[in-house]
This record gives sequence, C-alpha cells and structure tokens, in this order.
Amino acid sequence: MVSSTIILIFCLVAFAAIHSFLASLPFKRRLMRVLGSRAETLYMPVYSLIAIITILPLVYLLYTNPGPFLYIVPSPWRWLMVGVQLAAALVAPRALRDAPHRFKIGAQLAGPNSNNSESLNIQGIYRWVRDPFLLTGLIIIWFTPFMTVNLLVIYLLASIYLYLGSLHWETRLVAQFGEEYRKYQQRVHRIIPDKSEYY
Repeated sequence: MVSSTIILIFCLVAFAAIHSFLASLPFKRRLMRVLGSRAETLYMPVYSLIAIITILPLVYLLYTNPGPFLYIVPSPWRWLMVGVQLAAALVAPRALRDAPHRFKIGAQLAGPNSNNSESLNIQGIYRWVRDPFLLTGLIIIWFTPFMTVNLLVIYLLASIYLYLGSLHWETRLVAQFGEEYRKYQQRVHRIIPDKSEYY
C-alpha cells in the first residue's frame, strides 16, 4: 500500500517535471532558435501528445492500485457529479479558443512593448475567470464520484501543482502584457466565476 503510493507520487512528480520543462520559456526560446516559425505550429500538438503519453503510467497505476475506498457517491448524485465533470471538460478547450494569442511562443517570449506583442483582448470565458484551466481542472478532480486513498493523495498533490502552475503562469502573463494584465487581475477573480463590468 505504502509502496504503491510512493510509486504514484514519483510518477506524478516525473509528469510535472516534464510538463513544466516543456512549458518553460528557456525551452521555448531554444525551440524557436532551432525550428524558427515552425515551432508555433508544431509545439502545441507535440506538447499535448507528450502530456498524454507521460500521464498514462500514472493513470494505469491508479487503476491497478487504487487503494482502499474512502467513499462512493450513490445515485443520482454520482451522475450529477459526472455531468459537472463533463461540462468542465467541454469548457476547458474554450480557454484556448478565447485567447489563442496567450499561447503563441513568439508573443510569450516578447515583452509588452515589443514588435511581437499583442493586446490582452479579454473575451469569452476570460471575462468571467482569469484561469479557466485551473477552475476546470479542480472541478474535474474533486467532482469524481468516488475516492480511494491513493486517488486522494494524487488529487491533493495535483491540486497544489495546478495552483502553483497558475501563479507561475500569471507572472509570465504580467511580463507579456504588462500593466494591462495587472488591471485585469484587479477586476477578475482567478477561479471564482463572476462577470466583470469592465469586459
């Protein structure tokens, strides 16, 4: 039991390390030097594929070593929770569609006043919440209609990682968009949806 939990934690840490390295600005800077403009079109599909491949061992180990059950939500509430998870999973891709300029490597590497910089252009889901990925990720995690010991450990660590990742992501958005993003931070909450009067 303890050994399976340790292995699961190791898999999650390995996934987080690879994920963070591939998302880092130094890696993207080097990628732009090697691939040039092709990096913009290749990065996201390859990054997503690597994320799926590296998370599979963790999913498999959780499936084969879930640990003792802590609870199972009865019907009909379990289906309500699954419905909320599905809704969150459908909302998550919209975060990419509503702000594609945030994810362009060239724009991320540029400062707010450089030739490659773009305006923040708040629209869609970002009028309601600053980090829809964090919001939907936490919803998908904690609306799981059952819980085991190993799942709880992984969910707690994953939630911490998502939150720290959100903090880091916003420091980069401040560097990318400058004062425009600081004002946005004051007007829209990180994960609690509430449409701002400014957008």
